[in-house]
Amino acid sequence: MKPTDEEATIVEDMAVAETGSLARRSLASVHEAVDPRIRPSDRPTDEDLDIGLVRQLSNYIEHKHHEKKSPSEKESSQNDSEEIIYVEYEENDSRDPMNFSRTRKWVITFTASFFSIIVASSSSAYALGDPSMIRDLNATQFQATIGLSMYTLGFAVVPLFSASFSEEFGRQPLYFFSGIGCLLMHLMIALSQNIQTVIVGRFLAGAFGSTGSTMVGGTIADIWAPHERGMPMSLFSVMALIGPGVGCAAAGWIEQDPRLEWRWIQWIHVIWTGIFVVAVPICMKETRSGVLLTKLAKKLRKDTGNHHYRARVEDERASLRTLIYISCTRPIYLLLTEPVVAAFSLWAGFAWGILYVLVESIAPAFRTIHHFNTGETGTVFTAMIVGTFCGLGIQFVQESLYAKHSAKRGPEARLFGACLAAILFPAGIFIYAWCTFESVPWIGMAIGIFVIMTGLFVLYVAVFTYLADCYGIFASSALAGQSLSRNLMGMAFPLFTEQLFARLTYHWGNTLFGCIAVAMIPIPYILLWKGPVIRASSKFASQAIQKS
Repeated sequence: MKPTDEEATIVEDMAVAETGSLARRSLASVHEAVDPRIRPSDRPTDEDLDIGLVRQLSNYIEHKHHEKKSPSEKESSQNDSEEIIYVEYEENDSRDPMNFSRTRKWVITFTASFFSIIVASSSSAYALGDPSMIRDLNATQFQATIGLSMYTLGFAVVPLFSASFSEEFGRQPLYFFSGIGCLLMHLMIALSQNIQTVIVGRFLAGAFGSTGSTMVGGTIADIWAPHERGMPMSLFSVMALIGPGVGCAAAGWIEQDPRLEWRWIQWIHVIWTGIFVVAVPICMKETRSGVLLTKLAKKLRKDTGNHHYRARVEDERASLRTLIYISCTRPIYLLLTEPVVAAFSLWAGFAWGILYVLVESIAPAFRTIHHFNTGETGTVFTAMIVGTFCGLGIQFVQESLYAKHSAKRGPEARLFGACLAAILFPAGIFIYAWCTFESVPWIGMAIGIFVIMTGLFVLYVAVFTYLADCYGIFASSALAGQSLSRNLMGMAFPLFTEQLFARLTYHWGNTLFGCIAVAMIPIPYILLWKGPVIRASSKFASQAIQKS
């Protein structure tokens, strides 16, 4: 027996009550933004909403995808779309990740950032084990360097495809399975019997570990309001940038011990990654509001039988074709079409390339010029750690400036520190370059490394906070775009480092890098001056501005 309209309404109200207080909005009044490239005709039909991606993929493979609709069907679908009811959180709803307690937010931030220090340490510590690995596996120095570059290649490419998994399943499961994958790849490297296995394992370790670089910024943007993000982003940046210093400092002395050497560098990372995997289900909660709202919308559809309920984000991801199109192309689209993303990606990419030049060249430079042993060259990397914490001190000043000027300048108030970093970074490169002589005490090169890392830290925080503020809900894609550029340069630079310094010497090779860094000084100043005008012409940034 078919229920009356009154009975159906009662059932629907009861279902809504069970899911808690949710705002029900029309398309015109919904707050959540979606990709501006999504047309109304691209929105999924009611029958597509609850078809899982695995089933959709199976249907595509078996050629069971829907046929094109006739004009009359399109008109009917368009009329139905006018009846769509979008669900959103009410203000102060405790289920909204933005309304988590501060303790919960800091626990999530620290746990995600802990993964960052593990993968950052692994990226660089590997290089300190080159001598014993080359000996044990009968490899060449260039093959060992490929292992360093493959890690950053995995960092660069994989997030373009893995982003769709976080959109469908949420961030917490991706952290968990990425941690397991990263652990297994380090285990694979530790047990390797040839250099080819090491290279493959490094690429896959970078692929799984990329979550610890690209998704943490998005996680912070999920739970912290723009005016609160400075310190959480600083924590993440500290973890990401002291990682190479901590990893190399420890790895130098591990490599120095003939009982440990390169395999134990990997075993230690297996242990730390295992700790992270255990911590994820205990310390983290899902932070992607779109995923949480989608679950609530599905429950409403199931309980009420009304298929017009949906989360706004389902408009761009319920269809497999649309999801793949969005997740794989949006970071590249932003990188190539958004001047803000492109400029910061070029600057941050070059700086990241210099970081990996240092990782690859510090040990041979100090061995050649100052006759350091492996343990002593590892200790030199503590200059990176000290420089990072000095950058953190500058970031405290930046935060006070942001609080003072954010109301007037908006996201551009994030760039005062970046303007200083634009000068510190090339200054540090020149100091390092002009101290690469035996007649100059080794501390001169260490001071250069310290200044470079101070500038790099401030730059790194500025990239994440500025892009997160500018692009809001699209911050993950903007950060994935700059991460692609940054890690591709991090992959490429070590491959020509040895040849460059062999031809130009450490003195002139680093001077060349310093001159390129000088040419990039205007980037943050131009954005500080013209940033609002540039953002106003962006479809993505303007949506984020409207939402905020």
